[in-house]
Amino acid sequence: MQRFLNASLLALAIASAAPSPVLAATASAPAVPAPAPLANLVSAVNIPYEQFTLPNGLRVLVHTDRKAPVVAVSVWYGVGSKNEPKGKTGFAHLFEHLMFNGSEHNKGDFFTPLQNAGATDYNGTTWFDRTNYFETVPTAALDRFLMLESDRMGYLLGAVTQETLDNQRSVVQNEKRQGDNQPYGLVEYEQLENLYPVGHPYHHSTIGSMADLDSASLADVKAWFTDHYGPNNAVLVLAGDVDLATAKAKVAKWFGAIPAGPKVQPVSAPVPTLPAPVAKTIKDEVATTRIYRMWAIPGYDNPDYLPLQIGAVILGGLASSRLDDNLVRGQQLAVAAGANAEIYAQAGQFVVQADVKPGQNAAAVGAALDAQIKRLVTEGPTADELARAATVTASDQIRKLESVGGFGGKAPTLAEGLLYNGDANHYRKELAAMAALTPAQVRDALQKWLTRPVFALTVEPGTRTEGGESHGGWANNDTKVGGGHGSAAHPAYWHQPGQDPAPQPAVPAAAAGPDRSELPPIGNLAALQFPQIERATLSNGVKVVFARRAAVPVVSVQVAFDAGFAADPRQALGTQAMLLKMMDQGTKTLDAAAFARARENLGANISNAALPDSTAFQLDAVAPNLAGSLALLADYIRNPALKSDDLDRVRAQQLAAIDAELRDPSAMASRVLYPALYGSQHPYGTPPTGTGDPAVVKRLTPADLAAFHQAWLRPSKATIFVVGDTTLAAVKPLLERSFGSWAEPASAAPVKNLSATIPAASPRILLVDRPASPQSMIMAGEVLAATGRDDLVPLRTANEVLGGSFLSRLNMDVRESKGWSYGVGSAVSDRQDRVIYRLVAPVQTDQTGPAIAAMHGDMTAFLKDKGVAPDELGWATQGAARELPGAFETSSAVLDGLVKIVQFQRPDDYYTRLAVRYPTLTAAELDKAARSALDPAKLTWVVVGDATKIKPQLDKLGLPVEVTSVQGK
Repeated sequence: MQRFLNASLLALAIASAAPSPVLAATASAPAVPAPAPLANLVSAVNIPYEQFTLPNGLRVLVHTDRKAPVVAVSVWYGVGSKNEPKGKTGFAHLFEHLMFNGSEHNKGDFFTPLQNAGATDYNGTTWFDRTNYFETVPTAALDRFLMLESDRMGYLLGAVTQETLDNQRSVVQNEKRQGDNQPYGLVEYEQLENLYPVGHPYHHSTIGSMADLDSASLADVKAWFTDHYGPNNAVLVLAGDVDLATAKAKVAKWFGAIPAGPKVQPVSAPVPTLPAPVAKTIKDEVATTRIYRMWAIPGYDNPDYLPLQIGAVILGGLASSRLDDNLVRGQQLAVAAGANAEIYAQAGQFVVQADVKPGQNAAAVGAALDAQIKRLVTEGPTADELARAATVTASDQIRKLESVGGFGGKAPTLAEGLLYNGDANHYRKELAAMAALTPAQVRDALQKWLTRPVFALTVEPGTRTEGGESHGGWANNDTKVGGGHGSAAHPAYWHQPGQDPAPQPAVPAAAAGPDRSELPPIGNLAALQFPQIERATLSNGVKVVFARRAAVPVVSVQVAFDAGFAADPRQALGTQAMLLKMMDQGTKTLDAAAFARARENLGANISNAALPDSTAFQLDAVAPNLAGSLALLADYIRNPALKSDDLDRVRAQQLAAIDAELRDPSAMASRVLYPALYGSQHPYGTPPTGTGDPAVVKRLTPADLAAFHQAWLRPSKATIFVVGDTTLAAVKPLLERSFGSWAEPASAAPVKNLSATIPAASPRILLVDRPASPQSMIMAGEVLAATGRDDLVPLRTANEVLGGSFLSRLNMDVRESKGWSYGVGSAVSDRQDRVIYRLVAPVQTDQTGPAIAAMHGDMTAFLKDKGVAPDELGWATQGAARELPGAFETSSAVLDGLVKIVQFQRPDDYYTRLAVRYPTLTAAELDKAARSALDPAKLTWVVVGDATKIKPQLDKLGLPVEVTSVQGK
C-alpha cells in the first residue's frame, strides 16, 4: 500500500467508467460558494490514539471509534522484499501466503475463521518495506482474532509443511504470470532493474523471480519467519469499538508470552543516480505507444519526498494537470498522460508517462513531454496549483478515514506512520507540512532530483521478445551493488555467495500463555443498525432518497438514471460511453480545465458510470463545501458542452480504450462471452465496459450525443441518493436549487426492450488466440431464468459455497489444492432483468484444459450429490449475517445499499431482514436453489490464450471448440 499522497491515488479527475449525462437548462455559470479554507480541511483529519509496548517489544496503537460494532485488527511487520538476499527474491511475499495456511493451534485455512466470524476488509499484502495482515471483525470476535494473529506470530512453524509450501509456491507463480500477462505488465521490472543497480534492495520486484521461487526450501522459509516475524519487529493497531483498557488486557493475554525475535538489521538503500541517461524500447501487446520518463528519488526518510509528490500531482495527477492541459487537451498529442511519485521507506520513483495518440509521432510526443517536465522544474508551480493539489489531497484523506481498517483507513494510517517514521501521528505532520509548502520549495526539490540523468522507456505495440519469467530477481549481468552504479558498498544484509551469513542468536521458546486448544468463542453480536431511510420529492418530481452518516465530514450524492449500457442503441453501441467522455470536457460555461479547477478547489470528486441498468453520476464532497459541489454536479449533468472541437480528441481516446480492451485478456473474454450468452440484439448482449463498436465511435456526431442525452438523462428517469454528514432538511433546499428547475423534455421518454429473444444455451468453447500469453483467461457463463428482482438470496448464498468466496469449492480446488491459479470465482450478476451465472479463472497455460475439466467436475458434483456441507453452511449463512455491520461501515457502502433497494424494488428494511434471514437458511434450501438454477452442461466457455499451446488440451474435453475473434478487432 502506498501513502495517501501517492499521486496515483490523487487523480481525482472526473472519471468515465462507461457512459451518460444530460442536457442544458441554464446558460450562466453556477453560483459556487467559496470553498472552506485548506487549514480547516487539514485540521479535520485527526485519529486520536493511545500507545503502549509489551515487554517483548510489540508496539500497540489503540483508536476508539464507536460508529459500528467492529474492530480493525492490523498487524504490520517491518520486513519486505528489500530484506531479501540474493537467491531469495519473492520470499517475503511467498511467506505472506503461508501465513494464511494455518498455525499450530489453528489447523487449516485462516480464511475459515474469518468467514465464520463475518470479518470484512481482510487481506495480507507485501511491499518493499513491510508485510501487513488485517481484518475488520465484529467486536464480539475480537478475542478470537487476537488469538489467531498471535498464533501465527508466535506459533507458526509447526504448521508449515512441504505440501503447503509447494502449493503456495505455485499460487504465487500464477500471481506473477497473471500480472505479467497484462498490457504493460513488464514495465515495473524495467523500472526497478534500470533505476537501481544490481544488489540494491529496490532493484528486484516484490513478486520475485521464478527461479528463486522454485528454489525456496522448507528450511529457507522457516528461517525467514524466525529472522523477521518477532513481536519486536511488528506494530499492532486496534481501531474501532474498543478502548485502551480492554486492548491492554487482551493484547497482553494473547501476545505477551511470545518471545522477542532477533533484531532485524537495517538495510542500506541509498538513492542511486544513473551515470548517464538510459533509453530503452520494448514491445508488448498494447494498444498504443506509451512513453515513460523515470528517476529514482528519496523516500520517507528524506523531507524532499513531500514536495516531489505534490509536484507529481501538479504535473500529472489532477484533472487540470499540466500534462492534461497541454498534451491531451491542448496540443492533442496524447490520449492520456500522468505523473506519479511512488515513495518507499528509503527511496522511490518519479514516473511521468504519456500514451501517444494514434497518428502522432512518438518522438514528438516525447519531446513535448520533456518540455512540460522542464517547464515545471524550471519555473515551479503556481500558488493556485499548489493550493488545489493540497486541497484534493486533504479531502481524499478525510474520505478514507471513514473506514477503521482495510487498505487506507485509520488503522493502516497509524501503523504506517509508526513503522516508517517512528510516529503514528506522522500523517498530521505530513498534511501540515503539505499545507505550508511554497511553490519555491516544490520547484527546488524538482530541480534537485529531476535534473539528473533520466531512464526513458518506450513501450511499443508488438510481440514481446521476452516474458516476465526471467525478471524480478537479483539479475546476473552486473556485480555492482549498493550505493549507486559503480559503488562497492554492500547493503547491510548482503553476503558473498558461498559464504555463510553471520549466525543469528537462537530464538527462545514461547513462555506459557493462555489456553490455545480451542478458538475463543464469539460473544453476543450486535444487530445491524442500517441507517433510517428518508425520502423527499423535488418540485419537478425527482425523487430523493437519504440516509445520515456523520462519522466524518463527507457527503456522497449519486444521481442515477434508468438507462445504463442496456439503453445504448443496438445500431450505435458506444454512444453512451462517448457522451460520458464528452461530458468530462466541461459545461456550457466552464471548459474542462476550468471545471476541473473549480472541483479541485472544493476538494470534490465527480465521476460517472454506466452500469447494466442505470447511468450514475456521483459526487463525493467534504461537508463544508457541499453547496458548491452540488452546484458543479448539477451543471455537469444538466449542461454538457458537447463541443465539436472536443469530439475528435475524445473519439481518439475512446478508440484507444477499445483497442486496449482488445488486448487485455479479461476484457477480450467479456467481449466474446456476453454477446454469445444474450445474443447481439439483447440490451445485455453488450460488452460490460460499454465502450462499443469502433465503427460507430468513428461516425458519432455531437447531435447524436445530444439526442441520447435528452432522451435518457431527464428528470423522470432520475433518482437522487444522498448519504453523509448532513440532514434531509438541510440538503433538500440545495438539491432544489441545483435540480428543481430542471424541466422534462416534451418528447416521450424511451423504454428499454428487455424482451428481446435470448438464444438457447449452446455449450461450447470459444477460443481466442493471444500468442505468447503466460496464462489463459477462462470465462464461462449461462443465462438463468431468474431476474434481479427475484429472491436470489438462497442462490447467491449457495454460490458462496460453489465459487463466490475464497473458501469456495472452485477456488479451494483450482488454487489451493492444485495451485493452477491465483484465484477462481463465480457470481450471479446484478441485472434488473435476466441474470447470468459467470465463472472467471485465469490459469497457467499448461493446465488450461485440466482446469476446465476440474471446474466442470466440481460444479457437477456440487449440483448432484455433494451439496452444501454443515461447515460450509455455517460460514455462508451465519458468517454472512455477522458480516453485515462491518459491510455497512462507510457511507459509500450505505449509498450502494440504498441504490440497490430502489433498483431491485426491495423494502427499506431489506438488510435488517437479511441479517435475520441468513441464519435460518438450510443446506437443503441452498442445494435446491443451486440445482434448479445452474446447469454446467449449459455453460459457454471462453478461453483467451496462446492457441498453439491450449487448443490440443481443449480438444480433449468433449466440447466443440470454435476459434473466434473479439468483437471490434
